[in-house]
Amino acid sequence: MSILIHIAVIIGTILALWGGAVWVVESASRIAKKFGLSQLVIGLTVVAIGTSAPEFAVSISAALTGKLSISVGNVVGSNIFNLGIILGFVAILSSVKTDKSLLYRDGSLLVIVGFILLIFFYDLELSLFEGILLVATLIIYIFMLLRSKKPIDEEIPEGDFTWKDIPMLIIGIGLIVGGAHYLVESAANIARHFGISEWMIGITIVAAGTSIPEFATSVVAIIKGRHGISIGNLIGSDIFNLLGVLGVASIIRPLEISQSDYYSVIILSAYLVVLFAMMRFRWQIGKVEGTILILLAIFRWWIATVI
Repeated sequence: MSILIHIAVIIGTILALWGGAVWVVESASRIAKKFGLSQLVIGLTVVAIGTSAPEFAVSISAALTGKLSISVGNVVGSNIFNLGIILGFVAILSSVKTDKSLLYRDGSLLVIVGFILLIFFYDLELSLFEGILLVATLIIYIFMLLRSKKPIDEEIPEGDFTWKDIPMLIIGIGLIVGGAHYLVESAANIARHFGISEWMIGITIVAAGTSIPEFATSVVAIIKGRHGISIGNLIGSDIFNLLGVLGVASIIRPLEISQSDYYSVIILSAYLVVLFAMMRFRWQIGKVEGTILILLAIFRWWIATVI
């Protein structure tokens, strides 16, 4: 396939990503309105699970083929990319508002899960029983979210829910996930054409590639003023990755990691604590905090290359 075709594919996938993200944000907003859920809750559940499909596919495939470190590394790297690069970029575009519910319910769960993983991985293995505990925690969390029917004090999206919103949401997620896959493939092929090493492609294009759905969805959401969906998508996706993806992967096969992989889990846990503090400070993540998150994510990537 020529370089021009790969460039054409990249342009087409970017359009698919953007169009899919618009459909996801708008349909999810109307579904949330219909069922009395906040945009934050719909972002934390349906949208987050949908945009986490690439991480789920990569980690489960790695577990099935015995590439256990990839299972864990993909989740840890993707989570820091989501809450560092993507959230940082979104906050620079427009300050992301936080509140007590987001902080103490969802932010606290992220921090607690980070420390739980430190304990579970202390022996450098995530066992079947530990995986079952993670998945059970995720199920309880989603059940609690969907039961929350507190008054919604946020902007109500224009238009009412129709039956078309459900297929729009599904097709939108499909466009995002499919577009991300082909974008990564074409970008990697172009990089190879110019002699860039497989290792460099892996830690840049492929590592960031599984987070493209979250990036597209969160940027479109913030541009359209859907702050709840934007930050809910990122935090919910990370909760799903840590509890659902790692949990299911370890149920398939206990996940064994190296000591250097464990250091990455420590960095992730520390990162989550920093994010929690930022969410509490002024109850928003602004341009300064966004810049710090991006710099910390870049620093973490540099540390990972030298450990």
